Amino acid sequence: MDDEPGFDDFVAEQRDALLRYGYVLTGNLHDAADLVQEALVRLCGAWPRVRRKDNPHSYARTTMARLHISVWRRHRRERLTGEPPERVHHAVFPLDEEQGLWEELAALPRRQRAVLVLRYYEQLSDAEIAKVLGISPGTVRSQASRGLDKLRSSLSSAPATHGSMR
Repeated sequence: MDDEPGFDDFVAEQRDALLRYGYVLTGNLHDAADLVQEALVRLCGAWPRVRRKDNPHSYARTTMARLHISVWRRHRRERLTGEPPERVHHAVFPLDEEQGLWEELAALPRRQRAVLVLRYYEQLSDAEIAKVLGISPGTVRSQASRGLDKLRSSLSSAPATHGSMR
């Protein structure tokens, strides 16, 4: 964009990282792309301010996490479909041998998945996660504990076809 210097460069440099982050949050390539697009639209509107005093990558990630959370706050039920989604492999996504872990992560409830992604993928503290998601630090800890318990139990009972998870 000619009227927003630096924004195009930011998008070109961060596109794949933001898409990976969106994929980890949503567990779905199409939802991840929508999340990135909406976050970039919002970032573009705030670019002059964010570019001067904030970290644009952090702003985009926080916006994506909040948008993702707002979706599951509005739509607490999952939508059932007759056809499973297409399996798409893209170079920015996990390798086949890592896919089992990502599938198990995607099967978690959205709040648990968001907490685990922010804690282990983004390496945020409980206080930072609570601020991003608009929940208490105690809720962060309980959701992380429940999510990890579910992952441990599903991965320990999963067949070895998921590949090496440890």
